[in-house]
This record gives sequence, structure tokens and C-alpha cells, in this order.
Amino acid sequence: MTAIAPRLRTTASRPLTRLALITVALLGALFAGAAPASAHAALTGSDPKEGAVVATAPAQVALTFSEGVALDANSIRVLDPTGKRSDTAELVNLCSGDVVKYGVRLRTGIPNGTYTVAWQAISVDSHPVSGAFTFSIGAPSATTAVLPTQEAGGGLVGALYGIARYAAYGGFVLLVGGAAFVLACWRRGAGVGPVQRVVVGGWLTMTAATLAMLLLRTPYTGSGNLSDAFDLNGLRAVLETKPGAALISRLLLLGAAALFVSVLFGAYAKRDDEAEKQDLTFGLAIGGTVVAAGLAATWALAEHASTGLQPGIAMPVDVLHLLAVAAWLGGLVTLLVVLYRVPGIERAAVLRFSRVAFVSVAVLAATGVYQSWRQVGTWSALIDTTYGQLLLVKVALVAVLVATASFSRRWTARLSERSAPTAEADVIVEQRPSEPEPVTVPDDGKDAQRAAQLARQRAAMSTAREKRIRDADPERTGLRRTVLAEAGIAVVLLAVTTVLTQTEPGRTQQAVDRARAGSQVAVADRPVDIRLPFDTGGKTGKGTVKITLDPGRTGSNDLHVYLEDPAGAPKDAPEVKVAFTLAAKSVGPLPVVPDRVTAGHWSASGVQIPMAGDWQISVTVRTSEIDETTVDKNVKIG
Repeated sequence: MTAIAPRLRTTASRPLTRLALITVALLGALFAGAAPASAHAALTGSDPKEGAVVATAPAQVALTFSEGVALDANSIRVLDPTGKRSDTAELVNLCSGDVVKYGVRLRTGIPNGTYTVAWQAISVDSHPVSGAFTFSIGAPSATTAVLPTQEAGGGLVGALYGIARYAAYGGFVLLVGGAAFVLACWRRGAGVGPVQRVVVGGWLTMTAATLAMLLLRTPYTGSGNLSDAFDLNGLRAVLETKPGAALISRLLLLGAAALFVSVLFGAYAKRDDEAEKQDLTFGLAIGGTVVAAGLAATWALAEHASTGLQPGIAMPVDVLHLLAVAAWLGGLVTLLVVLYRVPGIERAAVLRFSRVAFVSVAVLAATGVYQSWRQVGTWSALIDTTYGQLLLVKVALVAVLVATASFSRRWTARLSERSAPTAEADVIVEQRPSEPEPVTVPDDGKDAQRAAQLARQRAAMSTAREKRIRDADPERTGLRRTVLAEAGIAVVLLAVTTVLTQTEPGRTQQAVDRARAGSQVAVADRPVDIRLPFDTGGKTGKGTVKITLDPGRTGSNDLHVYLEDPAGAPKDAPEVKVAFTLAAKSVGPLPVVPDRVTAGHWSASGVQIPMAGDWQISVTVRTSEIDETTVDKNVKIG
């Protein structure tokens, strides 16, 4: 019988092993330290407002969002102080024009106390978002309402979904970039095993990741329980959503990509006639571009680009951006594998890839500037928001990657400068694939052991000879190192890009911050307390007025006014009046005439503040028949 000794692994594969370990470490650090995904539909307002105290129970609770959301009857829940639902579980669509607003009706006859509003939704770019706030009827009270401790899209399911999302991007880059490298730079690579493994590995990774995302959508946007991944009813509901349709479309396109790969590494790789191969190259390039653009569009149609400003422009720009990323980084990984695993590659192929990479970087720069403007909008958002800071990190990584690529271009230039009169001179390293010769193994046991040992020695010598051939070219060695560095940076760059897709854009974040700032309580968790000096004229007209508004929120409040003379002693006055004005809404002045309690002290109960905002509190003090003054102060009341 005949036995073939297996090829021994040598130190030539160690750099690839190190790169794989670095990739795993980076992924582990990324997903272990990352917070739950931040969705892009954010709550920008509510009625009643967060922390508000209203005199009577409202007919409904309404929520306003920064962009379109998907809700159902259980997406907004209003819980009474005992934790029981006080709403009718009837979703009310209050959207008008560009305003995204939904609400739920409250039951009649609900008692006074503090109510908790818990909500969960799915934004139009596929990310789940959730939150909770409280408001009070009559007066605040203790509440026993229990809310989920885990944010929507967080926990184990969120981590698994994030890994699948990252793997899908990585698979797309390897599939599209590897195939483009073969067709545009190195056609002979279609018959090279390591190149085939890169492209097929990308297809398998992307397919597995897409299936995982499809199964995880139900728990990711809902309960958060991993067991719900196999809920058929939930899967059916997912398929009716835009993200579900995008994932199904991606799977169908991956079927077309499988046919493309089989032709590329089958009939195309075996074709020897150059004219026929040229025609097949053109056909594969057209078909592959269509399939690749379709795969990229499954992200553009379901995520960032499909919502916000100028979606009609943003989606094709996003497709171009993803294709440029794949052509550059996927081709880079393929070149790295070739340099480490294949005995030879033509200099012309490396030069062609250098040109492809240059064009890809130019496309990335143009599309990246547009995307940055669209998602950030202002210089302050670029610096003050998480999205803007991550974008700056991405830009820095791209700059480092381009700088590293310049060294690769130098090594490539040196390769092209070397010439020789033979055809082998156009090859970086001579192509000499060597396989161990078959060894006939006798049936005798000892002879079989000696023959097997001899076969292993021959395999080791063959592998060592190939390594010496590869390492004999110093330019190739330098190129391998710089390309390896580029690939390591690209791994980090892809990780940052994945996090960016899960982070609330800077433009939206600033809009949410402004909306929330407008509804903040002036002094959190305690009454409004202000002191103002006054002078009505005359000998005893000077003093200080102290105003306390408790609880200092919308709804019913208790007002106390104290007058003190310059020495700090209580100061009496014939008359004290107070008025509240909200100029931004043309409300007021709302007059309040407090009752005198004792010398220097006036009070009024049930003072109604109808809405939150920047209120002007004006106090009029009269110390005699003719001596009078009015002092005022602006405070935020929520």
C-alpha cells in the first residue's frame, strides 16, 4: 500500500497564528468591555414630563421619539405605585408630519401617587431601545414598581448579536475583497488553495453570522432570553420587519454568491485559453459586482443610511463605502495570506492591488466625509458625543493604515525595480510547489515505521526548502511585515466601525440632550429656593426676599416668601405679591397673592405651574404707601 506523510507545520505559519490570536484578543476586549448597544431612536419628550406633578390624572401618556419606531400594545406600560398596569394596553398613534409620537390611554379613576412609565421600541435602523421615567398625580409617593434591570439589546443575547454582526462584516470583507483580488489583481489565484480558503471562509462566516442574527432577533429586540431564539412565532414576526427582510435577502444573495464562487474556483480556474478566460473574467466581474452591491445594500436598507437626513443619497453612498472597505481590507488580507502561504506571486499583481487600494481609499474618503456630516452635523457633536469620538478614532486608524500602506508601496516599488531576463523574474518568488514523493510501505511493521519516518523527513525538507525560497527575497519579507501590520490595524478599524453602527449618531444625541435640558428640574430632588436683594427706597426700604417653591415641579406647589432686613431679622411689609411668567410659551404673568402668616413670612398653597420651562419669578414688595419695587429671577421648573 501507499502512504503519503502529512505536511508538517513550520514557523512560516506562525505570523498568521499570531494575527489570529491578536484578532481574538481584540474581539474579546471589544465585546467584554462594551456597553449594551445604544439605539438610534431616542426619547426626546413625554407628556406628562419626567418628574412632573400634575393636579389630576391625564387621559393618556404620550412619548415623542427622535425618529421612527416600531411599537406594539405592550411597548408602553404605565405602572401604579403598587406595580400594576394603569393603562388600557391600547397604542395610540399621535404622529404628525415629522413628529414621531405615540401614547397609551389611562384607566379612569386611578388614584394619586407616583406612576412609572416603562417603554421599549425598535428604531427604524433595527436597534432596540428602552427606558423608564416617573410622574406623579396629586403628590409624589413611594412606588414598588419593578423594572427590568437589563437594557434592551444587552446581556448575553446582546453580546452574541454583536459578535454575529461583527462576523457578518468580516465575512463580507473576505468574500468580496478576496474575489475582487483574484479578478482584478491576480487571476492565477483562482486556482491557489489558500486564496480559495479565504473567499470560501468569508462566505461561510457571513452565512453563519446572518443565520445567527436572524435567530437572535426575537430575544435581541424582546425578552432577552436566549431560549426565545427558537420561537417560531417570534421568527415569523421578525420576517415581517425591515431588518428581518434584509437578513432574508442577504441569505438569498449569499446563495447567488455561492454559485459565483463555484464558477470562479471551478470552470474559471481550469480555463487555459486566455481569450475565453478574458470573456469569463468580464462576466464574473459584472455578476460579482451586482451580488456584492446587493449584499452591501442589505446593511444600507436596514441600518443608519435608511433613516435621518437624505436617505435617498445616503443608501447608495453607504453601499459604495462598504464595497470600498471590502476591496481594500479584503484584498489586503488575501495578499497577506498569499505572501505567507504561497511560494510565488507576480510583481504585477501586487502593483495592481496597490492601485485598487488607492482608489478604494479615495472612495472611502469621499463617502466618509459625507457620512460624517450626515451623522454628526456640527463640530461640537464631533467632540462632545460618543459617536463623534469614535469617528475621530476611526479617522486616526485610517490615517495610520494609509501611512503603513505607504511603506508597503515602497517595498512593492523595489520589487518592480528588480529585473531579470527570464520570465521567472516577474515573480516575487519562484513558483515551485513541492509535494513529498509517495513512499511505498511494505507490510512488515518495522519497514513501515522506517518508511513513514523517511516520508516525514522528506516532507520536512520540502517545507523547509519552500520557506528558504520565500525568505530568500528581502523585498518580499519587508512587504510581508508591512502588510501584516496593515491587517492588524484593519482588524481594529473593523471593530470600531462595528461599534459605530451600534452607537447613537452625534446629531441625534445633541438633539436629545437639548430636549432633555429643556425639561430638567431647576434643583433636583429638592424645592426651588432663591434669595434676591431689594430696595424700595426710603430709610428702611432695603432687605432680602427669600422664595421657596415646594416641590418645585409642574403641578401643585406650596409657595413661601420671607423678608429679612439687612441685619437678617424678619422684616414686615404691607403687601407682597408674586407672579410667574413663561415667556417662551407666552404664558403669564400668573399672579399669586400669598397670605401673611407672621411677621416677615407669607405663604400660598396649590400654586399651579402648568408646564415645564424657564420661568421668571417676579416678587413685588411694598414697604409704604409710595415705596415699592419688583425683583425677578429665572429658574427652570420641570
